[in-house]
Formats: sequence, C-alpha cells, structure tokens
Amino acid sequence: MSPNSVPPGSVRSAAALNEQIRALWIRSGGSLSPQERAEYELLVVQWAAAVRGEVIEAA
Repeated sequence: MSPNSVPPGSVRSAAALNEQIRALWIRSGGSLSPQERAEYELLVVQWAAAVRGEVIEAA
C-alpha cells in the first residue's frame, strides 16, 4: 500500500481522491504496475463512495 494511503474509515473528499488518482497515473507514466493497479482500484472504489456520500449530503 502507498504511504499516501489513509486507513479504512477515514473520510476523504472525491476531489482529493481524484487528485490522488491523477497523480498515480502521472507517476506511472500511464502504465500501471500490478501494485499500482491495486492502489488505483482501491482509490476508484473510495472515490465512488465519496461521490455517493457527497450526493446524499447535497440532497
């Protein structure tokens, strides 16, 4: 897991997670290693949950 990872249950905004995803792609040069792929998948799941949470809050 990346040193930038946050423990489960911690709350990050969709924007912060999106920035982490973008940074991961830039660092990797557009080709993810298996470890980076796992980190990416985790970030995308967290991002989707954050988006859902922000939509629910807005409603």
